[in-house]
Amino acid sequence: MRVLIVEDEPYLAEAVRDGLRLEAIAADIAPDGDSALELLGVNHYDLAILDRDIPGPSGDEVARRVVASGSGLPILMLTAADRIDDKASGFQLGADDYLTKPFELRELVLRLRALDRRRGYARPPVREIAGLRVDPFRREVFRDGRHVALTRKQFAVLEVLVAAEGGVVSAEDLLERAWDLNANPFTNAVRITVSALRKRLGEPWIIATVPGVGYRIDTAPGTGRAGVDRG
Repeated sequence: MRVLIVEDEPYLAEAVRDGLRLEAIAADIAPDGDSALELLGVNHYDLAILDRDIPGPSGDEVARRVVASGSGLPILMLTAADRIDDKASGFQLGADDYLTKPFELRELVLRLRALDRRRGYARPPVREIAGLRVDPFRREVFRDGRHVALTRKQFAVLEVLVAAEGGVVSAEDLLERAWDLNANPFTNAVRITVSALRKRLGEPWIIATVPGVGYRIDTAPGTGRAGVDRG
């Protein structure tokens, strides 16, 4: 999962971002409305955490534009105001959930997970391909009926690969979807994570490396197809 945190208080924004990363949730920060709209225009996000009181276009205006775009991006609004009228106006703007400051990080994570599950009802909750069974909500992976324990980052990478349904995913796309904007574009983290993930899933290798292109789930592992490097 990748979220956008729209918050002008830098210490709070960074604390939330760091806390979410510990929960395997990639997060970027936008300190104002203009930055938020720019990032929303160039990146794919699964959820937005939106403070209503921000510089530039307000949080309310950002919410209006998100709703008008038809993207269906779920919005969790943050505010210091806890009056029912404030909450009502936020929901009328298109917010999917509401959290008042101060809040516990654990509650924020639970609400984000709930929103992601709700969003996921429009697609199959469990993905299956080439003997893999991936449940993104229970965070469980099985290969040919055998449970496979993965780290949070390995699971995030596998989610992206499985969602591609055998299509090739570039290292850049994996870095964007499973990490966040602060990831070093020259890092070898993707290669290392994919290598470790491949070993966790076991033989025959199911994650194929397409030289110079990226990675994909091999729908016929062990067949030795030409042009595919499993090393």
